[in-house]
Amino acid sequence: MLRLLFVGDVFGSPGRRILASELPKLRPEYDFIIVNGENAAGGAGLHREAFTDIVQAGADCVTLGNHAWHHKDVYGLLDDPRLIRPLNLPGGTPGRGWRSFDVTTAQGHTERLTVINALGRVFMEAVHNPFLAIDELMAELGGQGHIFVDFHAEATSEKAALGWYLDGKVAAVIGTHTHVATADTRILPRGTGFQTDAGFTGPRDSIIGSAPEGPVARFVTERSHRFGVKQGPAELNAVALQLEMNACVSISRVHLEEA
Repeated sequence: MLRLLFVGDVFGSPGRRILASELPKLRPEYDFIIVNGENAAGGAGLHREAFTDIVQAGADCVTLGNHAWHHKDVYGLLDDPRLIRPLNLPGGTPGRGWRSFDVTTAQGHTERLTVINALGRVFMEAVHNPFLAIDELMAELGGQGHIFVDFHAEATSEKAALGWYLDGKVAAVIGTHTHVATADTRILPRGTGFQTDAGFTGPRDSIIGSAPEGPVARFVTERSHRFGVKQGPAELNAVALQLEMNACVSISRVHLEEA
């Protein structure tokens, strides 16, 4: 059995701070930890400092999303075997949309884990069809042990559709991007662990990471306003899973807050 923790989108310095504080405490409970670092650098994208912080906190693998190219630093990181950018981008895009890892479990067994990062298309910039891209990849890979999918998408319907589409084919499909943890944590009928969104790891008293004043003013006035990273107490949202034979046998939410 492989014990896996997936940590939702790390947002800015508050997210990196609580990750550095709490992830080392959680580390002994899990065989492998995946962290979405999509917003770790100032609320958008990933740079070298943020990547280093996430890895030093205890992450074995870092996934990205639609802000992957926000910082030039990321181009120098894409060859790192721990970093995964979205799969369904045009051919020739630097980096890898999936990676496989040989993980030593608490029982001393070695198990293969393949992590896939994919982007949704509804309400987002145009990319290749994630359903077909994952199909093509899985046909190419054959068996790669447990398969975990971080689906970075806006629409809850699209995330649920991918979960049901891949039910029985992968161990888990967990959504990211919308920053609000959903209450639909479950195992689908054929054994795939699913949650529409893992939530985010960042400033608690915010509007999906930003100081409330900017987003509120934008909705009220219908004009552009500056969005800044909210400072203050942070929260960590994650999903804990136990995997066996490319299926999920246990799934639960993890939520921690700074005082």
